[in-house]
Amino acid sequence: MTRVDGRVERGNRTRRAVLRRAVDIASVEGLEALSVGRLAGELELSKSGVFALFGSKQELQLATVRAASRIFVAEVLEPVPEAAEGVVRLRGLCEGWLRYSEKRVFPGGCFFYGVMAEFDAREGPVHDALVEAQRVWLAELERCAERARATGELSADTDPAQLAFEVVALMETANAMSLLHGEATPYARARRGIASRLGT
Repeated sequence: MTRVDGRVERGNRTRRAVLRRAVDIASVEGLEALSVGRLAGELELSKSGVFALFGSKQELQLATVRAASRIFVAEVLEPVPEAAEGVVRLRGLCEGWLRYSEKRVFPGGCFFYGVMAEFDAREGPVHDALVEAQRVWLAELERCAERARATGELSADTDPAQLAFEVVALMETANAMSLLHGEATPYARARRGIASRLGT
């Protein structure tokens, strides 16, 4: 029994190592750049062993999206106190996202910004997984905006969906421009824009 448990734990460690490398590669080169052979070679693992963990390129891509989602939640959502609501939570989530991009949790900046451009015009399970990840993020921002409107922190005519769209646009533009130009100035501009939009 101990031997079986040991194999399972080794398999779990290998899977985590493969996915950590996979999210880094995909954030820079895209999900199509992933292959079992490349990952096995870079991590000095057997190709058959890595293939056994995923079974297909599509499943590797889906597992990579799920792994990136877990990292995103840990970096952006979890640091904001659960008790925070309304504008406080909205501001905290935006700042968490900007820090996540700025400190290059993924070497390509925001993982999702890059790979969504790769799959936005496609159909299939990977596209659907990326749509769902973005939907969950936007829904949380909208929920915070709705709460802030209900408590009077934001004006009664605030459109939560529009506000969420605008702050995401500011954050993603900062991510893209910072990567392209190799400078931090876009993050400062995004922070000013978000503060102005939130009235803080």
